[in-house]
Parts: sequence; structure tokens; C-alpha cells
Amino acid sequence: MFKRLQMPVLTATRRLTARPLRAHFLHRTLATVETNTERQMPATRARATPVSHDRATLTIRDGPVFHGKSFGARANISGEAVFTTSLVGYPESLTDPSYRGQILVFTQPLIGNYGVPSSARDEYGLLKYFESPNMQAAGVVVADAAEQYSHWTAVESLGDWCAREGVPAVSGVDTRAIVTFLREQGSSLARITIGEEYDADEDEAFVDPEQINLVRRVSTKSPFHVSSPNGDLHVAVIDCGVKENILRSLVGRGASVTAFPFDYPIHKVAHHFDGIFISNGPGDPTHCQETVYHLSRVMQTSQVPIMGICLGHQLLALAAGARTIKLKYGNRAHNIPALDLTTGRCHITSQNHGYAVDASTLPEDWKEFFVNLNDSSNEGMIHKSRPIFSTQFHPEAKGGPLDSAYLFDAYLESVNKYKRSQSHFQPHRESKPSPLLVDLLAKERVGVKPDWAGRGHGRSNEAEAAAAGIAAVAA
Repeated sequence: MFKRLQMPVLTATRRLTARPLRAHFLHRTLATVETNTERQMPATRARATPVSHDRATLTIRDGPVFHGKSFGARANISGEAVFTTSLVGYPESLTDPSYRGQILVFTQPLIGNYGVPSSARDEYGLLKYFESPNMQAAGVVVADAAEQYSHWTAVESLGDWCAREGVPAVSGVDTRAIVTFLREQGSSLARITIGEEYDADEDEAFVDPEQINLVRRVSTKSPFHVSSPNGDLHVAVIDCGVKENILRSLVGRGASVTAFPFDYPIHKVAHHFDGIFISNGPGDPTHCQETVYHLSRVMQTSQVPIMGICLGHQLLALAAGARTIKLKYGNRAHNIPALDLTTGRCHITSQNHGYAVDASTLPEDWKEFFVNLNDSSNEGMIHKSRPIFSTQFHPEAKGGPLDSAYLFDAYLESVNKYKRSQSHFQPHRESKPSPLLVDLLAKERVGVKPDWAGRGHGRSNEAEAAAAGIAAVAA
């Protein structure tokens, strides 16, 4: 399935003369401003506060206390402190639903120098610069926050954005010491306090997001649809906190997408689709037992191609009968090497996860696909005889790199093949969504609250009714 989609090898065919090299440099450095870019300020959230410049304290439970300066919202929060070594892509990282409930510590010394872009949407109706409509991280910690920014897409500073989203942010702390502690002790519960002194007696107030079903809070509460003008494929996405660029990676390649809540019984409507895709998401995969059960039923009753990413990889592994483990401090970066065990090629990947699949527990019908070259943890699995595979890393990587984007091509090739085979046995089968279905469904995720500690303990009656009507409309 993957042999025809190997990455091209670049070779130098001629020397660049001084003149072409200079022209190339000018072409790369002189930006062109798009005339249709929405540059107005985004809407203010209900939980927004003025930018706070008060004293800020990051307290790690049973660990050190760091004092700095606030540059975001005046709000006190708690969550799991994790770190990322990504150099760029903070707008994408902070809106990634996989970071729900976490305090994100950046190892890059300066963050915010290119500001924050607008909430403009592309030709598919998807957000151009963010991975979800709201900031998902519970808090932000940096060594130095840029108050002045410069970029042609920027409309506000990182501090203004955090304040508008109600997210506290801390600067002026030794992030090297924080990361050293987290690497030695593992990801830890922490709290950000603005304008108040630390009180050790309040340690019991730490909230552990790992004890919460965070997927329920970031998943759409009823189905939504994104149409593709480029093809006639139709893929069902199980939304566990899907990133915008995952949807874009599918729609841009010719697959219209209908996204379902994470706990929707997808096996009941799988025959209406050409493929099933399981998205990324936050937290412990074992909280999603309904999803695991529905996936196991799909694999028992259908030959539909399946692909999973990140949490989707873990859920697919659980459905296949494998186990997952919690990593000491996880993998969160844009430069992690992953080895493709089927080709021997190494890919530089973008990652964001605290759990991993225990490859030693994979059933006989499965084999390991990718392995992490830093810590030897599992990075993917593939079925030995069926068009089913998944990766722990992110092939869509909005902030880069794009080494493994070809995996979407491999998946959609199997989807195309499945569609053709079904047409052979069922000449009148039509998987393309009907105009009525497209008209009835929402065009973006439904009922997802921006506050990670907010409500959202299940689908509403209206959402249940909408989801139940999908099969009837599709038929």
C-alpha cells in the first residue's frame, strides 16, 4: 500500500549562479499580502479579562515554586504541566484540543514575536491559522514573551490573545529549570496564581485533568460536514478533538468529511462511507470505552479502510486488543525522528502526546509501523492484511514538518480502492453525501465550550436526534 508513495529524494542538478540566488532570496523574503485576509480583531470571549501585568506564580505540586510576571488573563487555574520544544507554531499548539487542561511550558526562550493571526477561514470553511476556534491550553509559561510583534497575518499580541481567551500566562521564569524538573520527575500537576502568594495548604485544590474525560469536552456534540469540491469520496471522522488541518488534509485531497461525536456508534453507519478516520484528542485513551467498543465492532463487521492519528492511534490499538501506557513526560515537539519499519526511512515528525501504545501487546494480525528513535516508544501500527493503519505522530503538522504527509495519500488510495470495489459489487451504491444531508448538518463543530473546566458531560437530546437521523438521510 505504501511502496508507490515513497518520499522523493532531492538531488542537486546544477549550481545556482549569484543572480538567480539573489532573485530567489528576494522572492522568499518579500511577502505578498492577501487581499481577502480577514484582519479585523476577533470577538471577545465571555471569560476575557484585561491583560494582567501582576506578579505570577507557577506552583508544581510537591515541587518547586517559580515567580514571574503575568502577561495574560487575570485568572487562577490548575492543570498538568507539560513542555514542548517546538520553536514555532504557538498559535497552532495553543489551539490544539490535545492540550486541553494542560499548562504548556515552552522551551524556546522567546515566544510571541510574530503575534497572533486572525480567525480567517479558507475555501473549505476551515480556520486558516488555528487548529480549533479557541485556545485549548489551560495556561502558558515562557521565559520571555514578546510584547511587540511583526507579521503580515498578525492582529494582536500573544498576551492580548491570552487575556481575551481568559487564559493566564507567565513570563520571566527559568523554563530550563522547569523542564529539568519535569524530565526528571515526569509531567506534574501545577497551578498558576496571579497576584497572590502561594499557600501550601491549598495543594489539595490541584485539579488532575487525567481523571476527567477530556475528549467529551472537546468533541463535537452533534455531526458536522465539510464538503470537498475536489472529489467524490466520503469519509466519516470520529471527532475526539480533531484539528482543523486534519480535516483540511482530507478535504483538500478530494474527500468530503462528516464528523461524528466521539461516542457515536459508527459501526451502524460505516456502510454509508468510503473510509473511517479517528482523530487526535486529549487525555487518557481508556476513558473512551464507548469509542473502543464501536471501533472493535467496525473491524468485525466491515472492510472499510481506517486511519487513526495520535489518540486515534491509541483507541484503534485498544479496539484491536493491545494496551496503552502513560509516558513519563510525553513527546511534544516538531522535530522528533520516527523510523518507518516497512521502508527503513526516518521521518522528522510533529508530536503531542502523553500516552503510547505498548507494541509488545499488539495482536498477531498487527505489526509495528513506526518507532520513536529518541525513546523507542511505538509511533504507529499497521494491519497485516487489511487497509488499516495509525500513527502516534501528526502527519498533517500545520506547524511543520511535512515529511509524513504522504500517509494521507496512502490512506485515500485505499479509500478509493474500497469505493471502486464496493461499486463493483453494488453498482447503485452512492456514498457521496446527499445535498439534503449537506444542507442539514452544521459546517463546524457543535457545542464545544472553550473553558476546559466547563460543563459538557454528554450529548444533548437535540444532538442525539441529529446523530440518529444521519443513517436515514444518508440512505
